Amino acid sequence: MERKIVHVVGTGTIGEPLIGILCEQKSNLGIDEVTFHKHSALTIDKPKIDNLIKKGARLSVLEDRVDAFKAVGLEPEFTIEEAISRASVVIDCTPGGSGLKNKEDFYNKYTDKVKGFLAQGSENGFGKKYARGINDHVINSEDQFLQVVSCNTHNIACLVNTIALSISPDNLIDGKFVCIRRSNDISQTGSFVPAPTVNSHAHEIYGTHHAEDAAGLFKTMNLDLNLFSSALKINTQYMHTVWFNLKLKEPTSKDKVIDLLERNDKIALTEHKSSNAVFSFGRDQGTYGRILNQTVIVEDSINVKNEHEVSGFCFTPQDGNSILSSIAATVKFLNPHSYQDKINSLSPFFFQRV
Repeated sequence: MERKIVHVVGTGTIGEPLIGILCEQKSNLGIDEVTFHKHSALTIDKPKIDNLIKKGARLSVLEDRVDAFKAVGLEPEFTIEEAISRASVVIDCTPGGSGLKNKEDFYNKYTDKVKGFLAQGSENGFGKKYARGINDHVINSEDQFLQVVSCNTHNIACLVNTIALSISPDNLIDGKFVCIRRSNDISQTGSFVPAPTVNSHAHEIYGTHHAEDAAGLFKTMNLDLNLFSSALKINTQYMHTVWFNLKLKEPTSKDKVIDLLERNDKIALTEHKSSNAVFSFGRDQGTYGRILNQTVIVEDSINVKNEHEVSGFCFTPQDGNSILSSIAATVKFLNPHSYQDKINSLSPFFFQRV
């Protein structure tokens, strides 16, 4: 019987916890083996790599860097091409732009051996856009390459899908969003902004890439939505914050909106109004210190104006909310007829309230 092997490329903010969860849950998810790729042999990263290997993951590196890894006390088991060629699914968790380059340099050579390839975030052009719970039904056997959309795109899409489209596909008149972005992840030591810094509106129709990517996600379902986003970075590391405003055709109320949110197991509600409190909850109670829900909505911020306009604030779990989509797509590639039951094994990792 063919072994089901998942290969993760990258050990950063998404890659590291993803490798750990896949190792710990592999029997529940129908996975036989987890391998991972590390690009550079750095002594500062050795404790992280050692711990991933202790969890059962097997290390691959570039062929010309095997000796460099041995020099820092790590023993690679595969070169990158050996690991890709024996994998059932490859999940690329490298920084922006690297996924497209890896597709050109490596992945395209192994489409006859690997069932599916995934890339993260803003790797536009890698494959069909995907977010768990949004467009699962349009992912089919022809979609060998998938782009798991970014953290804020998960948040925006989840809000639109739950508050507007769950009532009817044409219920949304327009959606506006302001993404108040954290400066960098807590594991990163560079790129910290000293003061709020505004992003430009690169797209005339959609504003920033967040609404453009969300619109692209819904276009896979033949929905052409009127979305617009703005963004700025602020000098904090504790989560993105999103202000949302959705104008609806059908009348609603705050109670009805909250009921819709509570019925979506990928949404958490909170009484906290500061992102550091929500982040701290994730660190203490979450899986690998992360909140895997797609969004955490501040319940007291929800407002319904004239029965047709819903606004509020929510927090984006930027280091966790795309992980479910990566796992769901992986398991669907491996077990297309039973993946729903296998994914349900992750239900205890999600919060109703934070």
